[in-house]
This record gives sequence, C-alpha cells and structure tokens, in this order.
Amino acid sequence: MNRRQVLASMAATTAIAATDAKAALPSAGAPRRWVSTSINTPWRSLPVPAFAPLGTDPFAMDVQIQTDKRAQVMQGFGGAFTEKGWQALTHLSPVLRNKAVAALFAPEGAAFNLCRTPIGANDISRGWYSYDEVDGDFDMAHFSVDNDKETLIPFIKAAQVHAPQLKLWASPWSPPTWMKKGKHYAQAPAWPGQPSNGIKPEQMGHEGTDSFILEDKYLEAYARYFRRYVEDYGQAGIPISMVMPQNEFNSAQPFPSCCWTPQGLAKFIPFLGREMGKIGVDIFFGTLERGNPDLLDAVLKDPAAAAYIKGVGVQWAGKGALHDIQERHPNLTLYASEQECGMGQNDWHYPHYIWGEMKQYFNAGASAWAYWNLVMPEDGLSGWGWRQNALITVDRRSGTFRLNHEYYLIRHFSAFIKAGAVRIPTASFSGFENQLAFRNPDGQIIIIVQNELAQPQLVRMEIDGKSLNLNLPADSFNTIAL
Repeated sequence: MNRRQVLASMAATTAIAATDAKAALPSAGAPRRWVSTSINTPWRSLPVPAFAPLGTDPFAMDVQIQTDKRAQVMQGFGGAFTEKGWQALTHLSPVLRNKAVAALFAPEGAAFNLCRTPIGANDISRGWYSYDEVDGDFDMAHFSVDNDKETLIPFIKAAQVHAPQLKLWASPWSPPTWMKKGKHYAQAPAWPGQPSNGIKPEQMGHEGTDSFILEDKYLEAYARYFRRYVEDYGQAGIPISMVMPQNEFNSAQPFPSCCWTPQGLAKFIPFLGREMGKIGVDIFFGTLERGNPDLLDAVLKDPAAAAYIKGVGVQWAGKGALHDIQERHPNLTLYASEQECGMGQNDWHYPHYIWGEMKQYFNAGASAWAYWNLVMPEDGLSGWGWRQNALITVDRRSGTFRLNHEYYLIRHFSAFIKAGAVRIPTASFSGFENQLAFRNPDGQIIIIVQNELAQPQLVRMEIDGKSLNLNLPADSFNTIAL
C-alpha cells in the first residue's frame, strides 16, 4: 500500500466512523481489559492505555483496525472430549476435578462453548469399541452407548455444570467393523515399538479407496447408527447439533479409522442427511486432512449430497486448502476441527506455532476453533502410543493438575470472543501482522496480538480515527477488550 492509498484508507475510515459512530463504538459499560501471557507470567492484567488523537502522519501507525468492515460470524471455541481425558480427571479429588473442568468451561475460565466428541472409539479411547458390533444388525437392535456412560457422558455432564448451553458436534473414527470390507477397526499395522493391533494385510485400508461396504442396506444402517447415537445422547441430556461423516477420511491409521473416496461419501451423505433431517441435526463435510479442495468439490458436484452439507471441518494438512475453499464456497461454514496435537512436550514453543495456525484459519474465514485434547495424563500417551499435547495435564500419582501454555493461548480468544461476534479485518502499515480483531454482539472490540520479540515492542493501532499505543511485554500473547 503506497502513501496515497494509506491516506485514502484513513479518510474513508474516518468518514464511516463519523456517520456510523454507534456501530463502531462498544456498548456503554463494556469493561476495558488487557490480559497478557508470557512464559513465566500467564494471564497478567495490565492497564489499558487511553486513546490518543490520531496524527496527520499515516506512517506513524502500525495497524489499522477496520471497524467499518465485517468478516465471518464466530460460533465458538472448545476442544474434544475423550475417554483418556476423563480417566485422567478421575485421579483428582472431586474438588480438584471440578476446578479443572471449570478452568475449561466456566465463564471466569476459558468459557468454552462449542466442543467435539467422538462417535465410538478414537485414538484417545481406552480401546476399540463401537455401539453395535453384532454382525448384520441392520435394524440396530443391539445398539448401545453404555460404554460412554463410564467416560464421555460424565465428562460432558461435568462440563455442562459450568456451560449449560454448550454445543456439541460429533464424528466417527470407524464404523462398526462388520460394515467395513476388512472387518477390522484399523486401516494400518501398529507403529514400530507398539503392540500389534492384529490387522492382516488383506484387511488394511488405502487412501483413495472405500473401506466401507457401499451397499444400500449398509448405508441405511450406518445412517440409522448415527441417528441412534444422537437420540441416545439426547436422552442423556446431551444435545448433538452437527455431525461429520468421517474423521480424516483419507488416512489409513493403526487406530480406529476408515478410508472413503469423495464418491463414497457422496453416496452415504444423502442417507445420513435423511436421518439427521428427522432430528434437526446439521451435516458438515469432514474432516478434511489433505490440502486438496478438489476432494470437497467432488462431493459437492453431487446434488443429492450437496443439498445436505452446511459446512466443512478442516484440520492438519487440510489447512493448505483453506484459501480455495473460502474462494470457491463462501457460503459454507468453516470449522478448524482439530488443532495439531504436538508430541506431548507442552512447551512454550508450541503456542507460537498454534498462534500462526489460528491466524491462518481465522483469516481464511473459520468460524470455530476446536483444540484436540482437553485433558491428558502426564505421559500424554494416546491409546495407540502417540504422545500428545493437552490444555490440562493431570499428574495421576500426586492427584494434581496443571494448566499448560496452550490453555492460556486459547483462553485469550475463548474468554473474550462471544458467539455471534464478527471478525474485523485489519491492515498493516509497518509490516506488523501479528494481530486479529473481533467485535462482540454488544459492540465490544477484542484485539488479540502477539509480540514475538525477546524485548518489549510498541505497536500503534488506529481504531475509529483514534490511536491506541500498546507497549507489549516481551514474547507475549495479549488480549485487549475495548
């Protein structure tokens, strides 16, 4: 942007702010806050500086918060409920367990409002299970969620105590084994050094093939399986508002997984849509873990499937498709469906990496962010031998827990950005591009900004024709509520 463009932008913004001041200003009485997190001082309150007059030099600022513009509407933040997460929490006293759950879900904590839960076993479950392993039970006469009454359901119920309006979406990692060509929950052999999962070469799945038996009676039964899951969870007081048909449908894994082609998913989605339509549950495409937008397009080219798809969940390498998805399908709701889970170190490096991911997703139009492990034991081991990060780590021997660095990063968003907020675009004038901005439904402006330097950094922001000068602590994440 040259100097003439900068001046034109300033003039346009000032004019809009003058004619639409009510829309640009926070609601009366909205609290002004600044919270900062660095490696040794998480969640520290700092005084919010007063606004200063905007000078005439357009280059005396670093960032313009474009309050006259709107991007996507935000739906929420959260993580995934898992069996191993609940198992870890049971090693805490009831009082400490409640404090840990409150740190995630209470309004004074991270205030999570939108979470993911698995349909049957995943890689963080106690072991393999589905809700109906009786071969040929097309009528779902033996369907049961009794397994989840020991783990996932009490975990979610504990969260609902602090977040009664918590919204949930769900996806399977594998169908019941009798619905798969290979009759095995996995699609690949166990990783080196791990116990065998018993899969035979002829049972393995392969990317670009369909492991599900694509016959109508199996497709109908699997759609009925989804419906029974939603209904039984509803009877337990846990509403499910959306489902995705398959987690990482391209990936043959040593843990529960199932490969599908886009054509196979396009064949299944109408069956699933008819069942979900009876109970008012939405369907998203996903989860997409490849940076190839054509995989989504291939499904949407089928009118029968496209009629049911309201959004898309993207994770891992799928982020490479974000730009194309936004450009080709602006009417689809986009979720960041799973944060990359690291290697169990939970170190200060990883929030820096995830911050970069969050900027990429939100700038591409994502309306929701799902962290992966809400809670893990101190070894961080998945059920199939992968060490993973978590927001909370439980030390089972001492019966204590700790909040990890990534907890505070996600909380810098989730504790401030309300459902229904809109992302506000920003413009950089000095090369500083470490910020995101949102406007809450009450008009409050939320700015999240990182200083990646090892020393304090002054960042000058233009907001509604005024200047806000922020002296950011060294190597810190910051949320400013105005």
